[in-house]
Amino acid sequence: MGVPYAEVIGDPISHSKSPLMHKFWIEKLGLDADYRATRVTREELPAYLEQRRADEDWRGCNVTMPLKEAAWTLVDSMDPCTRRIGALNTVLHYSSEPGGLMGANTDWIGLNLALATHRLTPRHAAIVGTGGAARAAMEEMRQAKIRDMAIIARSEEKAAQLLRDFKMAGRFLPLGSAPCVDLLINASPLGMMGHPPLPIDLSRLPSGAIVVDLVYDPLETELLRDARDRGLKTVDGLAVLIWQASMAFTYFFGEAPGELCYDELRAKLTS
Repeated sequence: MGVPYAEVIGDPISHSKSPLMHKFWIEKLGLDADYRATRVTREELPAYLEQRRADEDWRGCNVTMPLKEAAWTLVDSMDPCTRRIGALNTVLHYSSEPGGLMGANTDWIGLNLALATHRLTPRHAAIVGTGGAARAAMEEMRQAKIRDMAIIARSEEKAAQLLRDFKMAGRFLPLGSAPCVDLLINASPLGMMGHPPLPIDLSRLPSGAIVVDLVYDPLETELLRDARDRGLKTVDGLAVLIWQASMAFTYFFGEAPGELCYDELRAKLTS
């Protein structure tokens, strides 16, 4: 047995923040372990996973675009939350078990932990978007037993399908004004670098409402700036990114970083 390791795979891969985060925790926890970044194309993915199956030191990998959809068909099992979300971002290797590749999604857990860290327990929520990030957010809403759900999107049909998939009651709202909820989550690419800003009016949000933006480039989006100007609580995309990576690290190495040197890690990621 050599040194246990995990990695992030994708194409391209040089932009990934995962190696910095995982190596930071490995060093802080004093683990004899490693974390790597490996460029894997869609065509190379089946052979890559077969090769890793035979490697007893390999603990798994984080999966970035464009491999998430392809990886879905190549794992042996997945947990119910991941199956509901319909996308995975982590592959776990249990070498002692037959067919030892399990798919997981840590995005919804990242949102859960980011909200829990701030001791936020909303009951009425709205999500902007209907894509993969929105599906991960919906899993957290389902787990949190949100009583009143609104989907803000361009397509009423996609919003209705999202609610059906997660067996949640709710309503569709077009882009424009946020409803009176205590949690608003932007799970769309609007506001991201290279995308148009999110056109939404926050004036109906009550004092004490929470605004979450899953976008982390830029770190302070116009949405978060507007929310802070109104005195609302905010959670940025980098917080969610760190917490979802923390969960993956726990899966890989059996150690939970928790809030270990959280501020120091954020500083490294933004320097």
